Amino acid sequence: MTRILFVHIKARLLRAAAVAVATLTMAAAASAAPLELTASTTSYHRVKVDGVGIFYREAGPRNAPTIVLLHGFPSSSREFDTLIPLLAPRYHVIAPDFPGFGQSDAPAASAYAYTFDHLAGVMNDLLTSLAINRYSLYIHDYGAPVGFRMMVAHPERLQALITQNGNAYQEGLGTKWSKIAQYWADPEGHPEVVDAFLSFEATEQRHTAGSTHPERYNPDTWTDEFTHLSKPGQREIQSALLYDYRTNVAAYPQWQAWLREHKPPTLVAWGANDPSFIAPGATAFKKDLPDAEIHLLDAGHFALDEQTDEIARLILNFMAGHPG
Repeated sequence: MTRILFVHIKARLLRAAAVAVATLTMAAAASAAPLELTASTTSYHRVKVDGVGIFYREAGPRNAPTIVLLHGFPSSSREFDTLIPLLAPRYHVIAPDFPGFGQSDAPAASAYAYTFDHLAGVMNDLLTSLAINRYSLYIHDYGAPVGFRMMVAHPERLQALITQNGNAYQEGLGTKWSKIAQYWADPEGHPEVVDAFLSFEATEQRHTAGSTHPERYNPDTWTDEFTHLSKPGQREIQSALLYDYRTNVAAYPQWQAWLREHKPPTLVAWGANDPSFIAPGATAFKKDLPDAEIHLLDAGHFALDEQTDEIARLILNFMAGHPG
């Protein structure tokens, strides 16, 4: 009788192991499968928000869950050109340009408040005008302080959070921030910080520094960004935002408390070689979000340019597990 029971248990264990192996094999096959792609629904728009022309890209079915993509410095929604067609078959995608960036209007800094509070307010008003009251956020670089302000203002709107080198922790600040802190303390006394921040070298290095795949970067990206930064009025705009960035670092404890309270489903897809927002900024999310899904990728600050398919797969798998 004991032998029969042992054989029966052994058979059940073998069947369970076979199922587990089959599941892992299917998961591996799915992760390696070609991604579905469509660019046929992408469209380009301009609307007035608080008196300023705001440009945005839109793709995917409007009755699908919405993902809002918030870009970094000194880029625009253009940084998501490769990602949008990979998300659009399943999601409604909105990717706006902040005021002063990309194709959005850039009022003179003397007549417009270039603060992260203001940028977040404009993005909230844009989504309200588009009747989008539930969405997931993809935040990168400057998109992080904009996105966190949006979440704090309207927690009921957030379905899920995706951060790609979008920092919210002191641990994530690379060594360059010590020099920028000198500018915050005395902006008039440190014009060289702004000079370096807006230089061609820095514009290129934001893309290629730390990269093990520099051949994956299109040099048109940083030459176009530098052309934008060289336009009249841009130095004043970007100086104002760089100075206001100190308010983001000061807000980190508030944002961390918000994460602990609301516990949004969170995916961290981080370019681990980023010298600006370093890898400890990714793993720090675990302190406040123990269930966060964290992936350190072999990529730099603009990880999406190096790991487009991998990040798209991570997003699609993550979102499938958190349908809202």
